Amino acid sequence: MAATVAIGIQNFAELREKKYFYIDKTSFIREWWESGDSVTLITRPRRFGKTLNMSMVEAFFSLDYANRGELFEGLGIWRDEQCRALQGTYPVIFLSFARIKENNYEGCKEREWFWQI
Repeated sequence: MAATVAIGIQNFAELREKKYFYIDKTSFIREWWESGDSVTLITRPRRFGKTLNMSMVEAFFSLDYANRGELFEGLGIWRDEQCRALQGTYPVIFLSFARIKENNYEGCKEREWFWQI
């Protein structure tokens, strides 16, 4: 049976746990890690997968996902033993502005959910 294409899900763990269709972009993790950049700015058009990619990076590095290697089994990053050793070993701060639709700070401040980020 073909995997379901889950439109709008931006959580990597959820996609993998529910076995939704996922195009393997884990090579980004290795490329980014090996680049040695001190700052990374990811700019892409709307609906281009920025939040999902950041969720993938969080799931790979975050201490909250330690011992959750099954999320990456069968994906490119998991074939690299050195990368596999990095999974779940760093504290991660993940901020997404995907839900913010206001044009200015004052508009955001008025929204109750803004303070729950």
